[in-house]
Amino acid sequence: MGLFFSRNIANFLLSSFFSSQKFTSQIENVVSVVSARTGRHRQRYNQEYRLVVGCIPYRYKDALKSFSVDNIEVLGISSQKGQAMMFPKGGWENDESMETAALRETLEEAGVVGNIEKRLGKWYYKSKNQATMHEAYMFPLQVTKLLENWPEKDFRRREWMSVEKAREVCPQWMKEALDLLISQRTELEQSLDEEETPCS
Repeated sequence: MGLFFSRNIANFLLSSFFSSQKFTSQIENVVSVVSARTGRHRQRYNQEYRLVVGCIPYRYKDALKSFSVDNIEVLGISSQKGQAMMFPKGGWENDESMETAALRETLEEAGVVGNIEKRLGKWYYKSKNQATMHEAYMFPLQVTKLLENWPEKDFRRREWMSVEKAREVCPQWMKEALDLLISQRTELEQSLDEEETPCS
């Protein structure tokens, strides 16, 4: 539910992103062009599970870009109907790839774009307000641009926060996704450091 890009504009922007790995300044002009898109007639399901995709947007605190718990911040957004904080996510529709849907939801809800990374995993959860069961997939997203205007600006608050704060405020399944991101990237950084260390 909520406001979404028109289908043609969203597809153009996302295909441009995948081909060039960068957006131009024109995106900020296009972000304000939204259309009401309601209903879930394109929504993907796996039996009784509604398929959901999203991202954990993050940025480095310093220019060295060394991945560690102390050197990154993650972007949380408020829910539309309350103050609960979470990472951007939403329905995966049947005319999108998983990555395209995750990027679209992140752009619509959090107003950020960036480099999407390898999928973290799969989680199952139940809506608090509905009986719907969800099958969710999450991706890390290294943020390259924070937009001033985005489709859900008037409905959500966004906040850069430490990993520790995110662990306190996010739903349990998102905490697990965040912990997996941290552990995978920490292991990768350590293995790269070992490769660069000369043998004595």
